[in-house]
Amino acid sequence: MVLLCHDIVGREKLEKWKFAGSGAFGYVYRARHKVWKYVVAIKILKDGARFTALDKEVEHMDKASCDYVLSVCGIFEGFPPYEGSSMTRGIITKYMDKGSVQTLLDLPSPPPWPLAVRLVHEVALGMNFLHDKKLLHGDLKPSNVLLNEDLHAKLADFGLSRVSASASNSSREATGEVGGTSVYMPPEALLDHFIKPHHSFDVYSYGIFMWSVFTGKEPFPGACRLLLEENVGREKQRPPCHKLKERNEKGLKKLVALMIRCWDQEPANRPAFGECLDDTEEVYLMHEAKVRKAVDEVLDSLDPHSNTSGSIRQTQEQSEPHDTVDNIRAGMFSRQESDTVSTETMSEAAKAKFVDDNILVLIQEVSNVMAIVQELGDMVPREIRKTIEHTLNDEEKMRELFHTALHSGGETVKAAFYTALKIHESKLVKQLSTISSS
Repeated sequence: MVLLCHDIVGREKLEKWKFAGSGAFGYVYRARHKVWKYVVAIKILKDGARFTALDKEVEHMDKASCDYVLSVCGIFEGFPPYEGSSMTRGIITKYMDKGSVQTLLDLPSPPPWPLAVRLVHEVALGMNFLHDKKLLHGDLKPSNVLLNEDLHAKLADFGLSRVSASASNSSREATGEVGGTSVYMPPEALLDHFIKPHHSFDVYSYGIFMWSVFTGKEPFPGACRLLLEENVGREKQRPPCHKLKERNEKGLKKLVALMIRCWDQEPANRPAFGECLDDTEEVYLMHEAKVRKAVDEVLDSLDPHSNTSGSIRQTQEQSEPHDTVDNIRAGMFSRQESDTVSTETMSEAAKAKFVDDNILVLIQEVSNVMAIVQELGDMVPREIRKTIEHTLNDEEKMRELFHTALHSGGETVKAAFYTALKIHESKLVKQLSTISSS
């Protein structure tokens, strides 16, 4: 059994537990190992997930062990540090304190070109190794590419992400309800829910991943699965490249051409990762000498105590909105009818309609979720509040709030949500009101 290959670590060997995030698979904690003397991450499966799923994930991670894939340090076995927990298992890895590539996308500007090139090259190296071992990733996206202290890429969450989607009906990947992982999904998978995964799936996801790294943006923000099926699957649309092609970076044209080949509509036309590496290595070697400076620049930006942090926030406020495909954006903002009632005199029904009409954008853009939850008070039951607190990021928090308290509470709760939204997200409400009445 695969677990016998690794140390079994009980809770007594871990200290300074801290919640670090959650996803479809379960929960991630960070803790310090008392014997190893360094900080680790413990990924614990949600209740109901099979231990055999975890065993399979560990087996895959061991098989794919290389410099560009996150390694297993041990297996947690015991009681997690939350009330009412039961005996469970988890995967222990080294804690990646710089987050993931998604962390870089949250900065106001794209990663400096030398670092961006190294990231896509290292991900291609990791993916080529996985495929050579006859493994698929199945969920390649920025949040599943972790970063070490020097911003080197480490692939994570291959295998478990697919298992957890079937083990948790609450995951958006399982239900296929809204965006998220779907924006990195190839057109053939969007159109056929039962299609068998293939290596070409990962290559397509890699093409979209490249676009995200080069632009510093999320593709198709807020787009639901149905819009993606129509525009990406049937209409063959892809993230916009016109601004990217205008940049004057050495090797950019070669990598953009590779990116476009990777997201080709026809799976057979997509290159293998070995072919991708021919191009990424060539461009990386052009910029290798400048990578250290680029890394230091980004590390300085990520430091909250840095002297540049204030200017970064100012730049972020002035930065332009995400590019999206025109048809998808039109779908996001289309209205059945115009509601021009003044926001000061809006009825409860009108407020609820505003929330329903804009829910995709609200899920994507609202950042003060917990402050809004506090405003709603008892309208959000305690157990739901705890679940929201323990979700991965603001988008997941909003999604959880929408599918629970807002959905079951009807017009009254949605109207209260709108009122709280005006207090904590006034700029967003103003923007959406302008679009709605135009």
